[in-house]
Amino acid sequence: MLYLQSLISPAFLAKLKKLVNNQRFIVGVWVLLALIACFKQYSKGSYNNYLIFKHVYLHALDRLNLYTAYPEAYMDTNHYGPFFSILIAPFAILPDYLGTLLWQLANTLFLYFAIRQLPISTSKINAVYWIVAHELLTALFSFQFNISIAAIIVLAFAFIERKKNFWAAMVIMLGTFVKLYGIVGLAFFFFVKNKWNFIGSCLFWAITFLVLPMLFFSPSYILQCYQDWYASLAEKQQLNASLTSMQDISVMGMVRRMTGDISIPNLPFLAIGLLFFCVPYLRISAYKDLTFRLLLLASTLIFAVIFSNSSESPTYVIAFLGVAIWFMVQERPVAAWAIALFVFALLLTSFSPSDLFPKFVRENYIKPYSLKALPCVMIWLVISYQLTFRKFDQMNSTTQ
Repeated sequence: MLYLQSLISPAFLAKLKKLVNNQRFIVGVWVLLALIACFKQYSKGSYNNYLIFKHVYLHALDRLNLYTAYPEAYMDTNHYGPFFSILIAPFAILPDYLGTLLWQLANTLFLYFAIRQLPISTSKINAVYWIVAHELLTALFSFQFNISIAAIIVLAFAFIERKKNFWAAMVIMLGTFVKLYGIVGLAFFFFVKNKWNFIGSCLFWAITFLVLPMLFFSPSYILQCYQDWYASLAEKQQLNASLTSMQDISVMGMVRRMTGDISIPNLPFLAIGLLFFCVPYLRISAYKDLTFRLLLLASTLIFAVIFSNSSESPTYVIAFLGVAIWFMVQERPVAAWAIALFVFALLLTSFSPSDLFPKFVRENYIKPYSLKALPCVMIWLVISYQLTFRKFDQMNSTTQ
């Protein structure tokens, strides 16, 4: 009993608080997560996504179609843009045991760096790190590039906040030319001070990322790759809209799977979602408020995932970063309903794919009905309401 009392003594709690707010400790934990995920999956030979990525470069060297199936090399097909062949090259030329490890570390540290650029207090940044950690691990087990997509969206926002239009345009175009998701960084366009400079920067980087692979391969081959990429994405949209795929963890996926009707189209959901997403832009006077802008960042991160029928469980590292940011900018003390909704998201979105959640529930309810999306959908609706109706007349202390 005395030992337990000593563990919860004020002195111990003070040391614990200091430890969890130590960014060296946090980055150490994140690196450890990357190492654990890499060693575990590599030892089992379970790193199919990395093999897909690696062969984007290898197939480009041989001028092969980047988007056809190669069952002798990996399962599934590639859906990343031709520019990805350049991005993955430094890893692909290495032995798999080293390439996979550096790939995991690069994605992890990139996201760590991006979150650190958020214009909120250090203690809240540290809280975001801890909130996202489990979802990060889920993505790491799949060697997902979505970790870097989340970083790209956050960095686009952070660079615009710091009036670094050239670099904001760079990360937006990078994300767009690799996996299209990066295009949502343009959601922050209305916060840009020098818009023509930003537009010019976007054009510069778009041309750069279009031409660069042509210097290593050939213009005709890369242009053909873009045609093949478009065809593969169109086909993937059709394949994802099924009742059994690992994708379609989205608003549309929940409805399709709950009703058992695969024919329900995406368009009505996207139209309503875009309407809710865009209405807050009418509140021009609110642009000057940092909390408004951070809520829009959170909305963007979640929107990009819950309205994509390509979303799968590891994709939610993007959306859950939005959840973390939303929770951190709520007015203090945080309302009981917001805490309850946040805990609901932790349980159903973040923990449900893991052994921390009952397997029977996961296999019979969460996966079959895409319920991992549900808390994020609910939080996104709350964010949309707050962006539309909350008063943003003056700066408040929610970001401190």
